[in-house]
Amino acid sequence: MTDARDPFEILAEYERKSLAHVVGLPEQLDAPGLWRGVGYRVGKRRLASEFDEVIEILPMPQVTPVPGAQGWMLGVANVRGNLLPVVDLKQFLEGERTVLHEDQRILLVRQPGGDVAVTIDELYGQRSFLEEQTMPAEVLSDSPLAVGRYANFIGRAYQLADHAWGVFSLEKLARTPEFRQAAV
Repeated sequence: MTDARDPFEILAEYERKSLAHVVGLPEQLDAPGLWRGVGYRVGKRRLASEFDEVIEILPMPQVTPVPGAQGWMLGVANVRGNLLPVVDLKQFLEGERTVLHEDQRILLVRQPGGDVAVTIDELYGQRSFLEEQTMPAEVLSDSPLAVGRYANFIGRAYQLADHAWGVFSLEKLARTPEFRQAAV
């Protein structure tokens, strides 16, 4: 027996049934005052970035050094046939090189002229924050979270338990002239 319904109607019904079995999901999607992003660590700082700023999260690929590049430019990597620059984000922001390890991850970030990969020290996955967890601007400005170069890219932060989480703008980073000019 064949289903005479339109394929779109069948898919819409599957979606309705699927959502009906996920407890609390519709409320979570529309929760006012809820911010979600990708959580990660760079150095000692816990950061989160907008989902739409992160194209993909990948294991550290093999990197080929590029002569004459800034120290924070690790080199280029072949990611599914595309050559991407790989940047040591910690070294760019703090001047201290990341100790690369087996579980190293990179975030692929879209920038004008082509994507770029930035290293992170640890991936925490999806993070959700409530509006009432927002750190006041005066507390953020005095916080070690947003000092040095980080201050240019962290516009707000959240306090969750014992940890402060800075919302790091990867889009702003990708537009920074110094970041875009990796040649010495």
